[in-house]
Amino acid sequence: MYKNKKILAIIPARGGSKRLPKKNLMDLAGKPLIAYSIEAAKNSKYIDDVILSSESEEILAVASKYGAQTPFVRPKELAQDTSRSIDVVTHALKTLTQKYDAVILLQPTSPLRTAQDIDAAIEMFYNKHATSVIGVCEMEHSPIWANTLDESMSMEGFLDDKYNNFRSQDLPTYYRINGAFYMSEVQSILENETFFVEKNIYAYLMSQEDSVDIDTKLDFIVAQAILKEREECQHTI
Repeated sequence: MYKNKKILAIIPARGGSKRLPKKNLMDLAGKPLIAYSIEAAKNSKYIDDVILSSESEEILAVASKYGAQTPFVRPKELAQDTSRSIDVVTHALKTLTQKYDAVILLQPTSPLRTAQDIDAAIEMFYNKHATSVIGVCEMEHSPIWANTLDESMSMEGFLDDKYNNFRSQDLPTYYRINGAFYMSEVQSILENETFFVEKNIYAYLMSQEDSVDIDTKLDFIVAQAILKEREECQHTI
C-alpha cells in the first residue's frame, strides 16, 4: 500500500511459447523464470497482493511455491498466441473479489527488474498523480540508422541525408518500452482497456541491463550471464 492506495501486481504466464518451449518455467541461474518477477513483486514495499495468471496447472503450482497467489485458472481463450495482455489484466480485475486502486503488470520475461525499480516507479506514479507509468530504457541502437529493405536489397534512400555523416554519439537519444513495468489506475484500465492512455502518462527509466526481455535463446543467455556476474560480484564483496 502506498499513501492508503491498494496496489495489485499481476504476472501473466501462459504455458505455450513457440520460440522457447515452456519459457516461463525455464531454469535461469537455478530458478524458474517466473520466480524472479514473483520475488521482485513480493519484495516491494508497496505492493499488497501478487497474482499470477495462467491456464497451466504446472505454472500455477510453481508460482504458488514461490509465493504468488493463484486464485483462478485463466480461461484458455485468453492464453493463445493472439491473446492480449490487457485482456488478461481486465479478466483478473473482474474476477477478483478484492478491490484495488492501482494495478501493475509485471511480465515474467523481465527477470532482471528489481524490487527497487518497482518501488521507485510506484513512487513516481503517485508523486506525478499519473494515470499510467510505463517502463522504458535507452535504445541500444538508434532507429535513425535503421529502415526496411525490399527484395532488391537496394539502400537508396535508406538513411535521411542529414544523418549520413553523424557519429552515433551525436544522434538524438531514443527510448523503447522495455516490457518490465506497466502501472495504471484500476478505473482507467476498466474504462479504457489500455495502459497507454492519451494523457497523464509517464515513462519510468530503467537501465538497459535491467531491461533484458527474454524472447529468444540469445536473450536467455544474456540474462544468465548478467545474473552470474552479479552473483560473482556479491561473493567478492
